Amino acid sequence: MGIMTKIDFKNWLDSFLNFEKLPTKDIFWLDTIEWLCGKFNNPQESAPCVHVAGSKGKGSVSRMVSSILTASGKKIGLYTSPHIKDFYERVSVNGALMDKALYESCALELQEKIDALKNGELPSNRQITWFELVTVYAFLCFRAAKTDANVFEVGLGGRLDATNIVRPKIAVINTIELEHTEFLGDTLEKIAAEKAGIIKENTPVLCAEPTSAGVRAVFEKAAAQKNACLYFADELLEGLDYSYEKCLQDQNAGSRDALQAQDAAASNDFGRENAQYFMNVTMRSKIFSRPLKAKMRLLGSVQAHNAFLAAAAVRLAFPEIAEETIERGLEKAALPARFQTIALGQNCSQDQEAAASALLVLDGAHTVHSIEGTMETFNALFANDARPRRLLFACAADKDVVHIAPLFKDKAGRPIFEKIVITKLNSAKQSDPQKAAAAFKEAGLNYQLQEDYLAAIKDTVEAAKKDGAILLATGSFYLAAEILAGEKV
Repeated sequence: MGIMTKIDFKNWLDSFLNFEKLPTKDIFWLDTIEWLCGKFNNPQESAPCVHVAGSKGKGSVSRMVSSILTASGKKIGLYTSPHIKDFYERVSVNGALMDKALYESCALELQEKIDALKNGELPSNRQITWFELVTVYAFLCFRAAKTDANVFEVGLGGRLDATNIVRPKIAVINTIELEHTEFLGDTLEKIAAEKAGIIKENTPVLCAEPTSAGVRAVFEKAAAQKNACLYFADELLEGLDYSYEKCLQDQNAGSRDALQAQDAAASNDFGRENAQYFMNVTMRSKIFSRPLKAKMRLLGSVQAHNAFLAAAAVRLAFPEIAEETIERGLEKAALPARFQTIALGQNCSQDQEAAASALLVLDGAHTVHSIEGTMETFNALFANDARPRRLLFACAADKDVVHIAPLFKDKAGRPIFEKIVITKLNSAKQSDPQKAAAAFKEAGLNYQLQEDYLAAIKDTVEAAKKDGAILLATGSFYLAAEILAGEKV
């Protein structure tokens, strides 16, 4: 039997229409992937699953749910996007990459059957998209791995997303905000309606606290139409407390060790080796017999609410799982580029004392609300920290930089960062650094525009090491991926 290497598979996939690289309208439908999965004997039905949507936080909730189910002793598949360092990160089991042979055999199975299709055979003679193929691939991998349950993160929207042919034990919809308006609609209610499309007949649905009364009404109507039991997090949550803890024993961990730990954890489950801070969370709810407590690697008030959403989803869909297991799973959950802290170490610096204190904070936040959360966490952690503060920013061309730029100022209107570098994203994602620069200028922020993103990353990291600074890199997961790639930190 032949094999299909990761490089060969990615090259083959790249011959298909890829929304992630080139956003295009009118390419979303479900009949194509339903037809494709039928050709593979419906691998999406091989195990029970949890389906997660939302404008933000769906990746974190998906990882937390997966981590909790894994802690219960089950074999859990997780399908998520985008990947940060390794394409296979999108399709993992129990927080780790699977055997390479399984990835390759499933890739070959997919490629051979797709290439054998005849012209005009597909529904409405449509083109197959990149994301549809990767979604079918995830289904095939999880079936081959014989998983006990799977967690699927929606790619875009929900109603017409390729993942929306699964039949979950519970649907989870996180916070709704204005995003991808040209594809999902220009109001919160229209976007909520697209997310509500994952609600299935007679299937429970758990929603984060709605961002408006109109959003709440959209979910209530959709659930009623599907005879689905609807839960809102704000109605279940009775109390949520969190505080931060600095992990002194990790303070002097060298960047080389941290990088090696990260490379070994290709599943994205970055270990505590590179974590500088933790968040102690206590949550109280009528669905728990007692307050749940967890020392989490994921930081910020948003992640505390995500943790409750994940814990509640597991409690509702898998009531047999013990509360101690939920706590343990939350503590093990980790994701790169979600306020990830990395000690930059002493490499390439003459001032060893300064370099030893340099810290990189990596966050893929890319919407107004998510960057608000990033800055809330940043300011809470470093309010009394005397280290210099630096910002490296890049975002996709469609982001609301006009309202993002002012978030990098304090309540008095003063710049939070002493130095700001704006750069572009790599060719995998369209970006407009000139547009970002104009927004920063309008906000009264001094900046340096450096469009060579590789040079920008290298220069800002080395400057942070030299000065013992805290460097926040944010605006896009594509920026985070470039920083974590190779030896850039």
